Amino acid sequence: MRDFFTGFRMFGRGLGILLRSPKLLLIGALPAVLTTALLLGGVIALAFRIDDLSTLVTPFADDWDSGLRTAVRVAAGAAVFGMALAIAMIGFTAITLAIGGPFYEHIAEKVEDDLGGVPGAVDLSWWKLLVMGLRDGLLLVLRSLMFTIPLLIAGFIPVVGQTVVPVLLALVTAWFLALELIAVPFYRRGMDLKQRRLVLRKRRALALGLGLPVSLLCLIPFAALIVMPVGFVGGVLVAREVLAVDQPV
Repeated sequence: MRDFFTGFRMFGRGLGILLRSPKLLLIGALPAVLTTALLLGGVIALAFRIDDLSTLVTPFADDWDSGLRTAVRVAAGAAVFGMALAIAMIGFTAITLAIGGPFYEHIAEKVEDDLGGVPGAVDLSWWKLLVMGLRDGLLLVLRSLMFTIPLLIAGFIPVVGQTVVPVLLALVTAWFLALELIAVPFYRRGMDLKQRRLVLRKRRALALGLGLPVSLLCLIPFAALIVMPVGFVGGVLVAREVLAVDQPV
C-alpha cells in the first residue's frame, strides 16, 4: 500500500509542477485536445449503438423471459461499453503520445532537468518518437485485450459481472496506462517497452497508484485535457523512482 500511495502522491506532485508552469500545462494539453476529439466521436457513436451490440453478443437470450433477457443485455451492454472505454483509455495515451511526442519529450526534459537531469540522454526525433509510440501503443492495446476480453465474458455473470469485474477492469486499465505514461523517460534512456515492463513489474503497486487516478479522472468529460499532462509528469517522477536502482550503467 505504501508504493500505491507513493504513486498517487506522484500524480499530485505532477499537478503541482504543472500549476507552477502553466506553459508546460498548455503544451501538454494540445495533443490531448486532438486525441479527445477523435476518440470522443467514437465513444458517442458506440453509445448510440450499444443496444444493437448487446443484442448481437447475446443471441442465446432471444427466447428467454423478457425480464431476464433485458437484465442480461443490460449487463452485456455495460461490459461492452466498459471494455471499449478501457481500450480507448489505453489507446488514448498511445495516440496522444504518438501525436505529441516532441511536446512530451520537452516536458520530460524540462522536469528532469529541474530534478537533476539524465546523464547521456538519447536525442529523439519526432518521427522516431511517433514510430515508437505507435508501435508500443499497439502492442499494449493488443496485450490488454488478453485481459479485457475475458473480463467482458465475465461481465455476463450475475452480481460478479457488476461488482468484481469493473474493479478488475479498472486495475488492468491502470496498469497498461501507467506503462504508457512512463514511456518518454524510458525512451530518453534508450530503454524499450520490454525493459519498461520488467522494471515496472517490480513496483506494480507504484504503477497502479499513478495509473488508477489518471484512468478514473479521464472518465470525466474533457478532464483528460488536464489529467493527461499531469499523468505524464507523474510518469516522469515514477520513472525516476523505479530507475534509481535499475538504471543501466
